[in-house]
This record gives sequence, structure tokens and C-alpha cells, in this order.
Amino acid sequence: MDQELFDRVENALKTIRPYLEADGGDVELLEIEGGNTARLELKGACSTCSMSHMTMKAGIEETIMRAVPEIKFVHAVRN
Repeated sequence: MDQELFDRVENALKTIRPYLEADGGDVELLEIEGGNTARLELKGACSTCSMSHMTMKAGIEETIMRAVPEIKFVHAVRN
């Protein structure tokens, strides 16, 4: 795994995390696959929220792709 790329994605998530936490949620970066795919897990309220798809697309995915252009795909996994 490319630690520098992982750290850059994690730093991007830090910018949106306070908004998620304000609503009782969070997001965890699980891994970077193939150098261009971020795998995330939505936590807390975000994992069950009916608007989680919108949060992923309009918030998390956009934030990551803007900050780390190498990331082309963002996938949320369910645990």
C-alpha cells in the first residue's frame, strides 16, 4: 500500500469528519486498492442514515477526489 496516498486521503477526510460527527456519524478509510480506489466504512449514524448515499456522493467522494486526484473511485463497504 502507498502510505503517502493513504495519508492524503485521510487528510481529506479530516476536513469533512467534523460535519459527520456533528450528526453522530463518522467515516473510516479502510484501504486504497490499485492506487485509485478508496474503500471506506461509514460509522455511527452514517451507517444507517437514509441520506448516506447523498453524503457519500456529494460530500465524502467529492472531497476525496478534489484533494487527491489519483483517486477515481470511492466505495463504501458495509460491515
